[in-house]
Amino acid sequence: MSGNGFTTCLWFDGKAEEAAHYYVSVFKDGRIGRIGRYTDAGPGRAGSVMIAEFEINGQKFVGLNGGPQFPFTEAISFQIHCADEPEADYYYEALTKDGGQESACGWVKDRFGVSWQVIPPGAIDLVSDPDPERAARATAAMMRMKKLDVAEMRRAADGFSG
Repeated sequence: MSGNGFTTCLWFDGKAEEAAHYYVSVFKDGRIGRIGRYTDAGPGRAGSVMIAEFEINGQKFVGLNGGPQFPFTEAISFQIHCADEPEADYYYEALTKDGGQESACGWVKDRFGVSWQVIPPGAIDLVSDPDPERAARATAAMMRMKKLDVAEMRRAADGFSG
């Protein structure tokens, strides 16, 4: 078997190129690749954008303008494992502005409806603590949050409420 990894395909309703430029602007290590256009063969209008390739943080994506049939849902999301709190704050704010939405437990939807999990350092360790009581307290705290507050999750794990 040969190949060079995989590419995530995101189905858009006419906004693939706009989305590619948006993601490259949000993620610091991004670039735009090929922009492919529909031809007279269809199924889209000849000359309109069919695909927009882009890469962010080393992951390859292609945005496909496929139409309105398949909107994004939370069944698929991308996790952003942040190096520190300022990075988590940056992604949370960047992905929720201009029409994005906060959800719960660190999840957000960007303005295109794509779901992201913004994960600050330490959050996963707290909810998967080997001590089931600590993990349960941290998880219960997390379930009440929109944006994750690791310090508060840690206090809850340690048995302090507040």
